[in-house]
Amino acid sequence: MTIYISEYGITSPLGFGLDETRKNLFSSNSPGMSQTDKYSPGRPIFLGQVISELPELANTPVKHQSRNNQLLLASFNQIEDRFFQLSRGVEKNRIAVIIGSSTSGISDEEKAFPHAIQNNKFPSSFDLAQRLFCSPANFLAERLGILGPTYGISTACTSSAKAIISGARLLKSGMVDLVIAGGVDTLCKFTIAGFTSIESISENRCNPLSLNRSGINIGEGSALFILSREPGMVSIAGWGESSDGYHISAPDPEGVGGEIAIKSALSMAKKQCGEVAYINLHGTGTTHNDSMESRLISRMGFECAVSSTKALTGHSLGAAGAIEAAISCLTLDSDGYLPPHVWDEVQDPALPKLNLLSRLSNPPKVVMSNNFAFGGNNTSLIFERP
Repeated sequence: MTIYISEYGITSPLGFGLDETRKNLFSSNSPGMSQTDKYSPGRPIFLGQVISELPELANTPVKHQSRNNQLLLASFNQIEDRFFQLSRGVEKNRIAVIIGSSTSGISDEEKAFPHAIQNNKFPSSFDLAQRLFCSPANFLAERLGILGPTYGISTACTSSAKAIISGARLLKSGMVDLVIAGGVDTLCKFTIAGFTSIESISENRCNPLSLNRSGINIGEGSALFILSREPGMVSIAGWGESSDGYHISAPDPEGVGGEIAIKSALSMAKKQCGEVAYINLHGTGTTHNDSMESRLISRMGFECAVSSTKALTGHSLGAAGAIEAAISCLTLDSDGYLPPHVWDEVQDPALPKLNLLSRLSNPPKVVMSNNFAFGGNNTSLIFERP
């Protein structure tokens, strides 16, 4: 049984919607990538910020009023018409909502606690439910009256990739007939401070695969997909997951868990390495991730074009898998243009040299997107143009 993507939407530092994202992506232009100390007072760092205007939630219950849910709604509004068209006649308990996130409403909580300390109570605009990992999924399900499986996934940087996989699995099992799946994450001081404490933040634009790479740029954004068994614009040909538990923050240097996930995705898709035309790397720009991932791709025999898009989006943590899945889908409809690998072009001699080609002679038919998370959680998704 094949699972299809019927429609998808994206909101990120690259812009709002597919058209704006496509234009900026393939021209290496990211309006939201800039240096700021908004979340790290006194220390300007590069961040991927969403600068598009977001929908208001004034008439929404307080428990759902968060910037995170505004970002989520911005992407849902792009697929709303298609969702209502496809859901017509489908029982509400046969529709699922699965959203990955690692911050949820923490940014709103950060604003509420100083008020609580000063006034001995939280402001009326704050509810602790805003920061629950299930908040984005619950918000969307309640807004749409959906009664089927509704839950959040928080496995760090694989969260939203796993949400897509979970939705596809529900459809394959026959438990549901329609799924909204994806991810959302919002910039906040908490995550900036956390990554700073483990010396993973780069003050400059991140530089994946370079000899001069010095860490990640945190980003924010959302991407949502409508999944169904009805033939659509893109098929999810295969997926793979693993959890090697190598270390709380560092990847297994040999990439054993990542290899398991990639091999599982290839097996499900019935593809060989040579049939994959492009790979969207996790490509964080950290010493250990880039070393592991480049060695893994080389060792497995991939010779296709690859790139990391995190210099254009920032690393959006729980939303990264969904945002990069959307970028992968755009690549299947790009006339051969590939997401550019933005870096200083200084090859690290300790790493295998990968194929950073920016255009193919023909549009790609099969692309892969990989994500590797803290705790050794790994995912691989393969998308195919029917």
